[in-house]
Amino acid sequence: MAAPPPMEVSGLPAGTAMVVLSFNDQGYKPLSKGGGHGQIGFPVAGDTAKLPSVPGMTKQLPGGVSVVKKARSKGKYASPGYLPPCSGGKGHSYTVDVTAVDAKGKALESVTIGIGRY
Repeated sequence: MAAPPPMEVSGLPAGTAMVVLSFNDQGYKPLSKGGGHGQIGFPVAGDTAKLPSVPGMTKQLPGGVSVVKKARSKGKYASPGYLPPCSGGKGHSYTVDVTAVDAKGKALESVTIGIGRY
């Protein structure tokens, strides 16, 4: 099963306790925003963090990584966690919103990154 790529995030604002990755399929409107393919939280300390690749289609994640919101997909694509790209070769564009969050869950800063076409 596919997994999100490992990432290194730098320039995190002071007070960042977690980086949340929200995965979206820009070619399928129901899953195109707000983490349609799921949201994964990575605990961090400091202004730089290495985010490991984690498995898709599961809520069992290593090293304190957690499912913040499961994918909104249904049927055979229903997932308790992150749903890997699955457009069936239709060339959908996928993005990830990278959000720095403080210990109280407040978003401090966010940026959207294109992660490819599948």
